[in-house]
Amino acid sequence: MKGYIYPMFKGADPGMGWQMTDPILGKTPTLGACMPQIRRAVVPGDMIFSISGRVNGVHQYVVGGFEVAEKIDALAALARFPENKQRKLDDGRLAGNIIINADGSRSEVDYHTNFERRLDNYVVGRRPVVLTKPAEIEQAREETLGVLADVFGKKADRLFDITGRWRRLDEKQVEKLLTWMRDVKTAHSGKR
Repeated sequence: MKGYIYPMFKGADPGMGWQMTDPILGKTPTLGACMPQIRRAVVPGDMIFSISGRVNGVHQYVVGGFEVAEKIDALAALARFPENKQRKLDDGRLAGNIIINADGSRSEVDYHTNFERRLDNYVVGRRPVVLTKPAEIEQAREETLGVLADVFGKKADRLFDITGRWRRLDEKQVEKLLTWMRDVKTAHSGKR
């Protein structure tokens, strides 16, 4: 088992109200069009973790992660997860992470480059660990930089200096990150 961790784009911070579109970290997590290099590299059993995007005035944090269950192509994903088709909501925001129409053409609202290279390796996940409660997010914002510095054995003042655009984790690093995330969730679950 290995893992990958990456920061989402500027402003993509669910703790500040941004709606997760890719990855979608629901009961069955998915990663559809973003991070094609990670989607190509992972195999079932690997882990994918996302860090919130930069937002002025708040620290970035590890939003969540999930285990890769399988990889399918975009048309198969559309047939299986029609609710994940990329679309524009009434308020103008985008939702969904499947960038293809049923006839194989590109979604009218897709903004990615290299459309054809993004159709393979739609990642279907399992066993998500997601920090969603305000107290979980607050703790994660305070601890993420230190935790990732420890996980990677690299001191830095910015997350980007530790992870760059994306970074691979070995099995020990994955377990360390998962343990921390589960501890954060337990600390705010009301159970001890």
